[in-house]
Amino acid sequence: MDQSLADFLEHNAETIIADAVEFARTIDVGRTLDDVTLRDHLPEIIASVVADLRRPQTRSEEIEKSEGRAVPVAGAPISAAGTHALHRALSGYSISNLVAEYRALRASVLRKWMEVPERAARAPGEITRFNEAIDEAITESVRHYADEVERWRNLFLGVLGHDLRSPLTAILLTSESIARSVAGQPVERAAQRLVRSTEHMCDLLDKLLVYNRAQMGIAFEIRREPVDLGVACAEEIEHLRSSFPMASIRFDAEGDLQGRFDAARIREVLDNLVVNADKYGTRGEEIQVRLRGDGGKVHLSVRNAGQAIPREKLEVLFEPLIRGAVVASSDEEERTSLGLGLFIVSEIVKAHGGRIHAESDDGFTAFHIELPRH
Repeated sequence: MDQSLADFLEHNAETIIADAVEFARTIDVGRTLDDVTLRDHLPEIIASVVADLRRPQTRSEEIEKSEGRAVPVAGAPISAAGTHALHRALSGYSISNLVAEYRALRASVLRKWMEVPERAARAPGEITRFNEAIDEAITESVRHYADEVERWRNLFLGVLGHDLRSPLTAILLTSESIARSVAGQPVERAAQRLVRSTEHMCDLLDKLLVYNRAQMGIAFEIRREPVDLGVACAEEIEHLRSSFPMASIRFDAEGDLQGRFDAARIREVLDNLVVNADKYGTRGEEIQVRLRGDGGKVHLSVRNAGQAIPREKLEVLFEPLIRGAVVASSDEEERTSLGLGLFIVSEIVKAHGGRIHAESDDGFTAFHIELPRH
C-alpha cells in the first residue's frame, strides 16, 4: 500500500522521537536532563512538519521557503520550533547543539524512509518538501535562540552596570579625598592617576548602560528646560579649551538659540564631537564649531581637517561598539574605548527629536546636527 511521507512521519512519530531523544542524551550540557526535558516539543515539531507536507504550496511559496525568505505571520503565537529553542537555551544547549538535533532528526527520518527504495523513487518531491520544512524549523529555532541569548545578555549587562555603580562611586569619592589630603606631596601624582582612572571607568559604565537601555528598547532620558544653547555651548567650549590647550577651537554662534533642551546632554554631545575632532583631526588645524538658530530649529556643526573617513565606515559611524573613525593607537584610553561615544551622541540627538549626519571629503570631516527648538 502506498504511503506518503506525511503518513509515514505520523505513523512512526514515537520511534522517530525516541531516536531524537537518544541523540539529545549524547549532548553534554554539564548536567543530566530527564526524558521529559529531552523530549520537550519534539512531538509538536514532527506534527508541524506533517501539517506542512500536507498543506498545498504554490511555486512562489516553494521558492521563498527554499531561499529562506518565508515570512512568519505577524502576531502569530510562537511555534513549536521557537519554543523548543527557548527551552534548549535554558537547558544549557549551545546553538550548535540545537542545529545538531535537527540534523540528527533529519537523518533518522530519511534513513527509515529509504529502507523501502520504492518510496524515494515514487515521491522525490516529498523529500524536498520535508527538507524545506526542517530547514524552516532550524531557521526559526536559531532566531528564537539568538533572541533569547541577546535578552539574557542585556539583562546581565543591566544588572552588572547597576551593581557596579555603587562601589565605583565609593572608589571615586575615596580617591578624590586621598588626592586632596596628599596635595603637594610626592604621592599626589599617583593619587590623581587613581582619580582619572576611576572617572574613566565610570564613563565607560555610563556608556555601557546607555547602550544596554537602547538594546532593550528603553528610550534615552532627557530633561527639557528653557535654555539658551549659545550660553551653554560657549561654557562647554571654554571648558574644552582649558582641557585641550594645544587645540585651536573656533566657536561661532548666531541667531535665536533659545529653546527647550537638555543643556547638559547637548554639552555632552559637543564635548564628544570636539574631543573626537581633536583626536582624529590634523594636529594644529582649527576645529570649527558653529551654532545657528533658524526658524524652529537650532543647527550645530563640528568640522575639522584630517584624513577622510572611508564611505563604508562613515555609514556605520553611529552604530554601537563600532569605532568607524578609529585608527590603531597605543593610547591606553583609546585601546579600552567601547566605541560608544558617537552612538550616545546619536541617541541624545534622537531623544531631542533631532537628526545627525556626518560627511567626510576633501580633507575635512564634519558632523551636522539639527535640533527642533521645542
